[in-house]
Amino acid sequence: MNCLWRGVLALTVVATAIATTYDGDVHIECSNYTVGVTWTVGQHVEFSRVFLGSCFATNVTELPDGSMKIAFRIRLDECRLKRQITAKWVTYNTRLTYKPLPKPQPPVFSVPVECEYRRPMGMFPGFMDPSFGTAFGHGSLRFFMGIANGDFSGPAQSSTFYLGSLIPIWAAVDQQAHLPLLLLLDECVAATTPEPDPSGPVYPVIANGGCLLDSKFGSSRFLPRQRSSELHLFLQAFRFAAGQEVYLHCRIVAWDPQGLDKRRKACQYNKELEGWELLDDPSQSSLCSCCDSHCLSKERRSRSSDSGVQGVTHTATLGPLTIIDGSRGCQHSESGKCPVPEQEDWRP
Repeated sequence: MNCLWRGVLALTVVATAIATTYDGDVHIECSNYTVGVTWTVGQHVEFSRVFLGSCFATNVTELPDGSMKIAFRIRLDECRLKRQITAKWVTYNTRLTYKPLPKPQPPVFSVPVECEYRRPMGMFPGFMDPSFGTAFGHGSLRFFMGIANGDFSGPAQSSTFYLGSLIPIWAAVDQQAHLPLLLLLDECVAATTPEPDPSGPVYPVIANGGCLLDSKFGSSRFLPRQRSSELHLFLQAFRFAAGQEVYLHCRIVAWDPQGLDKRRKACQYNKELEGWELLDDPSQSSLCSCCDSHCLSKERRSRSSDSGVQGVTHTATLGPLTIIDGSRGCQHSESGKCPVPEQEDWRP
């Protein structure tokens, strides 16, 4: 089992399900590393055809009243359990099934089995597919960045987005034994080349030490943090290089949460208040007052390195992405309508 679970106190969930076809009770018990399931059924069943996920029963007992008790105890990484990681939770799910008939006949009995735990520090959604994200290290720190699906529960299923739709971007740092760190995006630019310092035209997304520029005139926005070591961003797909492959080059920073200033921050434009707002503490939004001018002081430019006691800086490249104009791309479809992109609002 992954060592990320070590020292984590998992929730214990007990659920009972009543079978409809077979008279019996299903009892589910979730522990830190395993799930236990017992099915007590009144009539005889072929226990060799009872499965939890892809696994056979670990124990079968005939009770004095003639009923059968079929028990399973498996690890969370066994039997093809499906794992889903969201901002707050880790969920494992499968089904308890009875399949007395050969394939392709369906099970005659099926009950969902699910265990839910609070997400441990250091466990991240599966964004490690090179097509959608990147992972890199600096000493004992590991940084992650990727393109997510609409609810940030996993990687995006496509790297193509319609013009004006929202691109979910996820960044994180595994701080391990470090003191709490604040994850910031210092700068992001879009370019048509995969090099970290593109020489051709660029489209600025984040600049001035953390100002989300497109939040002022578009719909791009940061989302409320669930952890200081993560940052979720909805970036509105832009017209720059539409139809071409686009790469997003970002400077990602692990910073002291108490060291925010005009050089290190996460700011976005609040259209209702008609002003720039600090994501992590709106009462300190004065730190964002320079977003429409220049936030990088001479002191910052004179530094020989961006790594020190307060934080560590790295670069990340996402892509390639393709942004298409839906109104043009599907004008010859039979329905005459463009398909709706796979985007949905995020909920904590």
